[in-house]
Amino acid sequence: MKKLKKMIASPVTTIAAFAVAAGLLLFSSIGGARAALTYFSDDYAANIQLHEIGVTLVENGAPVEGELLKGLLAEGEELKLGTAYQEQLNVYNSGVINEYVRVSIHKYWVDSEGEKIRTLSPELIGLNLVNLGTDWLIDQEASTRERTVLYYNKLLASQSETPLFADKLTIDGSIADRVGETRETSGGYTTITVTYEYDGARFCIEAKVDGVQEHNAQDAIWSAWGRRVTIDNGVLSLN
Repeated sequence: MKKLKKMIASPVTTIAAFAVAAGLLLFSSIGGARAALTYFSDDYAANIQLHEIGVTLVENGAPVEGELLKGLLAEGEELKLGTAYQEQLNVYNSGVINEYVRVSIHKYWVDSEGEKIRTLSPELIGLNLVNLGTDWLIDQEASTRERTVLYYNKLLASQSETPLFADKLTIDGSIADRVGETRETSGGYTTITVTYEYDGARFCIEAKVDGVQEHNAQDAIWSAWGRRVTIDNGVLSLN
């Protein structure tokens, strides 16, 4: 695995974090129960702090280096609503010390100007989470409809990987049926205009991974993430 560039920071809180963001643009030509989408992606930012903590997001067996969902579709292929696509995600400890890790997933919709559309449901962006309870814990206190926060409940050794926390991505097919209707009567004629709620909207998925050192991990997690946890024989539980 390729190591990320190291940076120096305060030794009090030793955190590694990077974020990747990706989205797909929903074309304006929605018809029937199908719609075509195209790629849109942002680069990720990386920060590695003192003690050489490092975490890397792994997508479909390969470290993410710049784009999420990069290989989701074959060249020229259109993404189909309601179809499940492979999107296997887990975390690799690219640092030199053992770590506890957290993943924050954000799902939302934006318009053509990049402004968030708060009236559109992030729940229709279906990232299927796996290994919950056995390996990954959902922090219900920190999670919302838009954000899901996961904790890996075991110590992640240097140069090792976690089990998957997601395996498939599906955009709900009901999007094509979500329409609005306006009526305008003039000169004895009524004009009915039908608009699709999600027409021209872009869905976005962001994944952020954080890590803290093994030493004094309970206090480090409280200091870094503001979350009380219990660690017993290397197993993490949420208080």
